[in-house]
Amino acid sequence: MKSRHFSLRSLTAIILVIALVCTFGYTLYDIQIVNGEFFSAQNSAVRTYTVPIEAARGEIVDRNGNPLVTNRQANSIILDAAYFPSGRENEARNTIILNLISLFEKNGEEYVNNLPLRLGSGGGVEFTEDEDDVEAMKSPDMFDLQSYATPQNCFDAMVEKYGLEGYDTETALKIGAVRYELTRLMFSIENPVAIALDVSDVTVAAVKEDGERYLGADVRPVTYREYADSSLAPHILGTVRKINAEEYAELRDEGYGINDTIGESGIEAAMESELRGTPGEMTVTIDAEGNITEEVTKEPVQGNTVVLTIDRDLQRVAQEMLKATCDKVSVSQSAGAVVVEDVNTGAVLAAASYPTYDLQDYYDDYSSLASNSRNPLFNRFALGAYAPGSTFKPMMACAALEEGVINEGTTFSCGGTWQYYDVTFQCLNSRAHGSENVREALRDSCNIFFYNCAERLGISKIDEYASMFGLGEKTGVEISEASGMLAGPANAERLGRTWQMGDTIQTGIGQSDNLFTILQLANYCATVANSGTRYDMHFVQSVINSSSGTIEETGATVAQELPIAQNTFDTVHEGMRMVAQQYTLSNVFKNAGVDVACKTGTSQVVKNGKVVNNGFLITYAPYESPEISVASAIELAGSGTETAEITSSLIEYYYANNTDEQPAQETDKLLS
Repeated sequence: MKSRHFSLRSLTAIILVIALVCTFGYTLYDIQIVNGEFFSAQNSAVRTYTVPIEAARGEIVDRNGNPLVTNRQANSIILDAAYFPSGRENEARNTIILNLISLFEKNGEEYVNNLPLRLGSGGGVEFTEDEDDVEAMKSPDMFDLQSYATPQNCFDAMVEKYGLEGYDTETALKIGAVRYELTRLMFSIENPVAIALDVSDVTVAAVKEDGERYLGADVRPVTYREYADSSLAPHILGTVRKINAEEYAELRDEGYGINDTIGESGIEAAMESELRGTPGEMTVTIDAEGNITEEVTKEPVQGNTVVLTIDRDLQRVAQEMLKATCDKVSVSQSAGAVVVEDVNTGAVLAAASYPTYDLQDYYDDYSSLASNSRNPLFNRFALGAYAPGSTFKPMMACAALEEGVINEGTTFSCGGTWQYYDVTFQCLNSRAHGSENVREALRDSCNIFFYNCAERLGISKIDEYASMFGLGEKTGVEISEASGMLAGPANAERLGRTWQMGDTIQTGIGQSDNLFTILQLANYCATVANSGTRYDMHFVQSVINSSSGTIEETGATVAQELPIAQNTFDTVHEGMRMVAQQYTLSNVFKNAGVDVACKTGTSQVVKNGKVVNNGFLITYAPYESPEISVASAIELAGSGTETAEITSSLIEYYYANNTDEQPAQETDKLLS
């Protein structure tokens, strides 16, 4: 029995060996004889990869061709996977990266560190403050850890993943940060990764001269945004940044790469499709012996030039005067905005917000700007919504005249107060104006007159006309803007209260829940000035194609032709002209060079528990044949009159420098 059992086992083993040999033999026969040509071709196959070449973004210039945003070329150090050790060669990779880090630190270069881990003061590892980055680090694509993983857990996972066991904690974090960047940005032959930006010539020379020590590192020219004046129009121009993971997932089908720059805010974001260039391509070929050749097979094409409607020098005057006025009111607390618009096209000629910031500081020290209590990053002319005060009254006059609740000869008696049932409403400073018609009521900003108008019109009609003038809705500009708010029952309901007749009466003088942006006030004033044509506002005048040189003009877009009689506008114009002829304002406007029409406004707000005033002024010029409108707001100003110096300076500059005698620049000069 024992012998028979042994023989059966032996027979089974022999059969298995024979089967294995036959299988191996057949596989060998298939590879060498049946499919020999195929596998021979595979062994000698040439591998080809396509590497994108960055295209420079288009430039941004003002209406006269003056450069606002251009490009500066500099050098970055990249890692190229075609030459860099493979991901399995941790020790070789880490040695080269440490060599590069030593070079960067020696030459004072900054290098990538998006790893959300750092060395704590006690010598331990801790998370950085960005929770989103920490979450991304723990994701399956990175270290694949549970959400409750500690900083030490993450550090240990990094050490294991990248083979950093032989390094001290500080060095491991430095090397790990570069390795983490390679993983995060999907490092491959098709996707080189920059690890140090804008490096010095000394660093460039060192990398080029010692190819063995810095194996896989290369120098790649890149472009950076440069500003003719980085303090000019930051809220309009906006910023750029590297594309994030969510944007990449959404835009990669449109040709974006994980390393691309994208517009973040302002015109940079709004005109991204025009400013973004067309990337070029470099073909990398690796033959069977491992020899590598590179050839540029598609040249990159720079993005198009965006020509703005703003005038560089007028913009500078707006910023300087706005700052001076705000500082005069309160150096530490006042803020404001001003907008200048072409009343016949809707083009924005200047727009300033204060406090403001420097675009270079945004990139160099964003955290300080973001934490500044005065919020310089906030765009007050487009996103700040204000109660307009008496600047609302020209619209009220139009509505009341057009609806027939008054005519140009109607008068109301102002005794300083006005009784509505058991509620007493006051005129400005409780001043008694006596009997006034609509022109005189605009001149004196008589609340009593417009309380009467509001009672007769009702809130529905008030809102209907306010909407015609674009109040409480976006103006159409390319950059982000607020809608504002129209006072009324629907809005009161959203705020959890019931609309009362007293609210309607307050609305008639620009109080209640009315909230408008300075862009809206400028556009409303322009619509009054041109007698009823409301244009979409815009910052982009034209786009110049970088390849063909063709120019695509934006042109004026009419949002609405208001069904209001010319006689109504004539009456309102006369009242606004009378405002500008009052002693205080006439004294300010005497240097403007042209006759103007305007309306002041003051609104009460609560700030830090105290009731304070904001001052407003809407103005157009010239009075007889309007060309521009100006709207301004100064927080904490006692009245709209305090903003008049800004407006006067802008009008004076505009008419001193805006002549038809200057020759237009040619396209090639525009781009220089």
